[in-house]
Amino acid sequence: MNIKYRLILMNFLQFFVWGAWLLTIGAYWFQTKQWSGTEFGAIFSTMGIASLFMPAIAGIIADRWVNAEKLYGIFHIAGAVLLFILPTVDNPSTFFWLMLLNMVFYMPTIALAISISYSTLNARKMDIVRDYPPIRVWGTVGFIVALWVVSLAGFETSAAQFYVASLASLFLGLYAFTLPKCPPLGKGHKKTLVHALGLNAFSLFKNPQMALFFLSAMLLGASLQLTNAYGDTFLHDFANFPEFKDLIAVKYPAIIMSISQISETLFILAIPFFLKRFGIKKVILFAMIAWVLRFGLFAFGDPGPGLWMIILSCIIYGMAFDFYNISGSLFVEMNSPHSIRSSAQGLFMLMTNGLGAFFGSRISGIVIDKYFLLENGSFDWEGIWLAFSGYALVVAVLFAIFFKHKHDPKQFESFSH
Repeated sequence: MNIKYRLILMNFLQFFVWGAWLLTIGAYWFQTKQWSGTEFGAIFSTMGIASLFMPAIAGIIADRWVNAEKLYGIFHIAGAVLLFILPTVDNPSTFFWLMLLNMVFYMPTIALAISISYSTLNARKMDIVRDYPPIRVWGTVGFIVALWVVSLAGFETSAAQFYVASLASLFLGLYAFTLPKCPPLGKGHKKTLVHALGLNAFSLFKNPQMALFFLSAMLLGASLQLTNAYGDTFLHDFANFPEFKDLIAVKYPAIIMSISQISETLFILAIPFFLKRFGIKKVILFAMIAWVLRFGLFAFGDPGPGLWMIILSCIIYGMAFDFYNISGSLFVEMNSPHSIRSSAQGLFMLMTNGLGAFFGSRISGIVIDKYFLLENGSFDWEGIWLAFSGYALVVAVLFAIFFKHKHDPKQFESFSH
């Protein structure tokens, strides 16, 4: 099989595993198990906790001792076992620890998948800038397909979503052992522990603008977890209203939410134009304003006459996610010393998927339980989404005032071709 197709299959399954449960676990948690929001916030914080240390540890192992594709396979097989066990758990605390262990194995596979792709393309002297994005976009397609499979099969509130993810993870784990060999490249190279863990990238905090940028990355990382955690559950709750319960958006909310990922694939193509025309600061501000609108439209939308607002919110998500994550990654690339660029990208991931995800998940669960539960125990969704929207607006205003960056269109010429 053509190596591009082999890498496409790897990326497709990589995000299929995640998409099978990430947006629908809330419906399972609240409607089937009827556990609390505080405990649910803890579940989503597992991604942040795992991202704090596991990508660095996996990177050291793959650099020094174990082929990247073998480590990748081992992690996915371990994840498959844990996902298979999850439906048998009836205690939220036990569920938390199993999910944390699952994330310990899953989160580093995102970076390992990138490493395997780069290594394989480099070994064949292929153009990474040209050839990798069309391969990676199939990861988003895999996420979308997983959402549709789980939704159409009626698994959104069922434990079966974890079995779907487990089967895909097991297949991917076994498939990984057939991928081209990616041997350790760091054998014999002595590194201090600081360098090995990527901690040298923290020197970037000495630059006030970089420090402000990474702080905003953490705050927006929280926004991403809010939409992942509660979007699907929000639509499921409309089933409690007779006028909405039989509508398509309520029966198959994951399909509606998948518009967000479809939008991602389209906004990626617009980034070069926007960066060259407006510059990093404005593009990131566009992303922040998009988050304000994302949450605000959810506050006033519904599956009936207000469905257009929910769909528009999902379309806007593509800008909110891509314009910050991809543009932010490019900003880090351009403003970090060559010797620590990989570590700097790791730091960017730590701030968004690590600290941002952890604090966003934990704090939102506590706040919702305390301030946004109605007397009958249901969620005050309008209040929840308006609070999230206000939070994103405050972040945007502070970023606009304090972040200083002069736009130079020439910086992006090579990126836009």
